[in-house]
Amino acid sequence: MTEPLFTVLIDTYNYGQFIEEAVRSALEQGFPAECVEVLVVDDGSTDDTAERLGKFGDKIRYLRKENGGQASAFNLGLAQARGKFVALLDADDAWLPGKLKRMHRALMEQPEAGMAYHRLYEWKEDGSVGEGGHFAAISGRMTESRRALLSYPMMQTSCLVFRRAALADLLPIPEGLRTQADAYLTALIIFICPVAAVDEFLGTYRVHGGNLFHVQGGGTNARQLENRIAMRELLVREVRKWLRKHGRDTEAPEIADYLKQWRKMQEVDRFALRAPGRWEYFLHLAEYPRVYGEWMSQRHVAFSYLRALAGLALGYRGIYRFDRAYERRRRAKASE
Repeated sequence: MTEPLFTVLIDTYNYGQFIEEAVRSALEQGFPAECVEVLVVDDGSTDDTAERLGKFGDKIRYLRKENGGQASAFNLGLAQARGKFVALLDADDAWLPGKLKRMHRALMEQPEAGMAYHRLYEWKEDGSVGEGGHFAAISGRMTESRRALLSYPMMQTSCLVFRRAALADLLPIPEGLRTQADAYLTALIIFICPVAAVDEFLGTYRVHGGNLFHVQGGGTNARQLENRIAMRELLVREVRKWLRKHGRDTEAPEIADYLKQWRKMQEVDRFALRAPGRWEYFLHLAEYPRVYGEWMSQRHVAFSYLRALAGLALGYRGIYRFDRAYERRRRAKASE
């Protein structure tokens, strides 16, 4: 049997309401059917996912397993994948037409790259579409430059395409990672090979109540935040373990600062569960420009230190007053 060019790997759990749109967006990429296999790993869904996927017949490969989380679903899918390239797609997201062709071109233009990533629109529950959050288009070997290493973004699942061969030394993904398995791959692939950035919008990230990284702190979402903290702690532990196993000094300044980004995210989530004191919050805010200042503009550095001082004066729960005042001033200057 001829191997396909792409394996589209979709892992899903109780996302029946979204799964058909995700699958259709993968099937309608403009490649001949023999060039793309769509592999759906159902991580033990209890909704109507199987029934909905049955509509696609032999256009997809459907694998069902007991619920074990994202890493276990990826491991099963990657073991079954036959494509030269593996493109990940979350079951609640969708791609724009032509995404795979554009990513294929990027990987052909940079033959040493083991991963390529692109921008995603944000598709909100009210139907509006925005340009999403932070994106840094950085191509090449990240570990050869401190600036590149600290600027390298952790991108969402649905914008990631890997050369399957480049993943060999990262598998299996530690199965304790019920979430953030994609972050394990993106965090470590840069220590194996270069990556390629495509500064174009090629898909949509659906924002809804079930998103792990669109949860606001407090109240009924405390359990989700606690789960996110626990999974991130495991992620960093496993990343450190892989780096040490492969001869990397995790205490070296560049790698230590690279790993620090997850500690900062942990602090943000913990603050949402328990508000910090003013001095603790000041130290948290002031660390950003100290560590990442070399790739910030002078204006951004100045703003970051000013915001840290505002955090010391106003506290965690009062910082919104500074943010609102700054935003009003920014808009006023823009309208002049």
